[in-house]
Amino acid sequence: MTEPHGTQAERDFLAEYDPRAFDPIAVTVDVVALTLRAGRLQVLAVERGGQPFAGHWALPGGFVRSGRESLDEAAARELAEETGLDAAALGRVHLEQLGSYGSPHRDPRMHVVSVAYLAFAPGLPDAQAGGDAAGAGWLPVEAISPTGQPDEAGPRPFEQGRRTGTYGGGAVRRPGPDSATGNLAFDHGVILADGLERARAKIEYTPLATAFLGETFTITELREVYETVWGAPLHAGNFHRKVLSVPGFVESTGETDSRPGSRGGPRARLYRAGDARLLHPALLRPDREAGVR
Repeated sequence: MTEPHGTQAERDFLAEYDPRAFDPIAVTVDVVALTLRAGRLQVLAVERGGQPFAGHWALPGGFVRSGRESLDEAAARELAEETGLDAAALGRVHLEQLGSYGSPHRDPRMHVVSVAYLAFAPGLPDAQAGGDAAGAGWLPVEAISPTGQPDEAGPRPFEQGRRTGTYGGGAVRRPGPDSATGNLAFDHGVILADGLERARAKIEYTPLATAFLGETFTITELREVYETVWGAPLHAGNFHRKVLSVPGFVESTGETDSRPGSRGGPRARLYRAGDARLLHPALLRPDREAGVR
């Protein structure tokens, strides 16, 4: 028979319990914060001011305050410290747990397990260094290779390659170098790569692409989110029809954009996010859709 929680036997056990009998292990949170700035997908990074990895760029993060905050609270705190967002502004940020990283040697100080988070929102403000960081900034993700190192193959802002599918084809964006990024600290290059893949996959089957936009938006602005996150151009007409055919993806506001239409045409209609939680059918990336039969 199972004893109830909080019995005298349990209290006696806890009074004698010595956590120092086990090897110490620490828990941190790291945040892959993505936003669109100047038409580019950018990630929030901080320049480490102290050892280890002094002078290297890293994802914002830090140690969880033991006994005082949850993992979600620690991630929100770290994001707020590096962006200056208050509690109200943080409410519009999509924040979800990405994964855990626990290699015994990922941190030279001790065994540190990191729980990584993925965050994205529209119009996140300029970065500001918090804590012991030497600096902070938004870095274009194409400037960093999947290992967190600058691409050494030479400038390739756009490498031509045709993609086919219902979205059409065009130039496929490839990573380009940016010597300012340097090597990301710890295993943050791996975490960043995982975060980017999560974001690219989630906007295939969920409406979270709208989280990169304001409350209202045009279909063109939504398409630009997909193009930027996926790194590939999409056929405008096909994308428009696809979006409107997915139940609950977007809903019309009944209003039009205040800006004049291109080439003197009618003003674009404004939409807001619908009530769908999953997209059916999904919007597949061009390279993935090409393999679907």
